[in-house]
Amino acid sequence: MESKSILLGIETSCDETAAALVRLAAPDGPAEILADVVLSQFAAHAPYAGVVPEIAARAHVEAVDTVIAAAMREAGIGFADLSGVAATAGPGLIGGVLVGLLTGKAIALARGLPLLAINHLEAHALSPRLAAHAPFPYLLLLASGGHCQFLAVEGVGRARRLGSTIDDAAGEAFDKAAKVLGLGFPGGPALELAAQSGDPGAFALPRPLLGRPGCDFSFAGLKTALARAAQMEPLTHQRQADLAASFQAAVSDVVLDRTANAMAAFEARGGGAAPLLVAAGGVAANGVLRAGLSQFAAQRGYDFVVPPKRYCTDNAAMVALVGAERLQLGLIDGLDAPARPRWPLDSEAAAAHPTHVPGRKGAKA
Repeated sequence: MESKSILLGIETSCDETAAALVRLAAPDGPAEILADVVLSQFAAHAPYAGVVPEIAARAHVEAVDTVIAAAMREAGIGFADLSGVAATAGPGLIGGVLVGLLTGKAIALARGLPLLAINHLEAHALSPRLAAHAPFPYLLLLASGGHCQFLAVEGVGRARRLGSTIDDAAGEAFDKAAKVLGLGFPGGPALELAAQSGDPGAFALPRPLLGRPGCDFSFAGLKTALARAAQMEPLTHQRQADLAASFQAAVSDVVLDRTANAMAAFEARGGGAAPLLVAAGGVAANGVLRAGLSQFAAQRGYDFVVPPKRYCTDNAAMVALVGAERLQLGLIDGLDAPARPRWPLDSEAAAAHPTHVPGRKGAKA
């Protein structure tokens, strides 16, 4: 195999240890996924109904070498065939981020390969390009467990934030709602499954910021309202389903309302000749939300692209893809690239208009 176009990607920012090999022939060309291995830590975190950072970091240490070796075997290549190593450098749980980034640095140093320190958010932002033609610029809804924002993605390394959550991310809200309802872990898929047998109109849950100007989100009040409704009466199976369906419908209504405003903001920036709406991140795997966004985009004259569900959740193929695109542009990082628990895609917007009070490590999103 020709080594000029093959990138090893490593992802360890949360609770999946992942490695992938991606070949990219040319900028804006199709990506060929040679191998894609994801090892979940589901069993380790299920008793806690959430990710425990210390357990996640230890599991990454134990698994990362094995996962990389499995990906290399699946692709049928050796380290001599690689043109670079891409590893998630943040944002994420810092213990896990360090494991993957240090592993990537070690391989790059030992083999004399370029290192690409990848922003996990940019990996999600470009993930639709793994399986579909998604030319720049496009409007991106990035919705995951830790982030919920609209971005105008203008190119590799060029994303402008249009709006963000002012409290909880959508994925976090889904997970906590599932925990309140006793639906299990991971919460998002469990809540979606329960909602299938529920009535979305059974409970009049709030729609935070609905009809307000701007592109920001808020989910804390919705989450609190669900918790209160769940405590009013015993949680029968049907009551669980109805609450799950009502919660999912409320989130969908809010997202579509915010999307309309984001489209206006995107178009004010130029938009593009053929406007494109992209959804990425774990929440984009939700079938109700995907269907709603697809229909809404068509009504507004937008094409709609969302990755296959496998590439909505954390994976290393998207990390390798960004690494390949950055390598072709000469955007190489040094071996001193830091691991970052926080790393906004649009640092100027995060500094000028923070949606959270910056902590010791800086702005969150």
